[in-house]
Amino acid sequence: MDNKVVFKVAQILQALQIPALRFNFRGVGRSSGSYDEGRGEMDDVRYALDFLSHRYPGLPVILAGFSFGAYVGLRVGAVDGRVRALIGLGVPARSFDGDTLQGCTKPKLIIHGTRDEVAPYALTVRWFEQLPAPKTMIAVEGADHFFQGRLDEVQTIIASFVQTL
Repeated sequence: MDNKVVFKVAQILQALQIPALRFNFRGVGRSSGSYDEGRGEMDDVRYALDFLSHRYPGLPVILAGFSFGAYVGLRVGAVDGRVRALIGLGVPARSFDGDTLQGCTKPKLIIHGTRDEVAPYALTVRWFEQLPAPKTMIAVEGADHFFQGRLDEVQTIIASFVQTL
């Protein structure tokens, strides 16, 4: 929640008048519980969506996630009717199984650094090619996993995507 990528994504969404909720998964920071290899964390995303739905009834959701948060968030957002569009940054493609997101026809934006040392760019490209349309992948040339020095560019990419929805 406190990393710069998550902060900058929330910042640009709020600037676009889209409410943003940042939260820690179970067992992270001061959150209770413990890591559950994505299963329980999917519940965390659902609880966050419940909160947003009650706080902003009828407002469509753009679900954005970074790294492990992208892995969990994209899986939940692909099937949750409240979610209108998906954004994944630094997506750990190796974590997805073969059919994940295959039925998802929601707009998807994937932003990935070409020098991502955590989630290799080439694996993400191969995973992205299997996703159903509509989809967009933007490579941030030379960026690492945390988009060091490139977060303004990431914000511009997100703003352009959101304005097309």
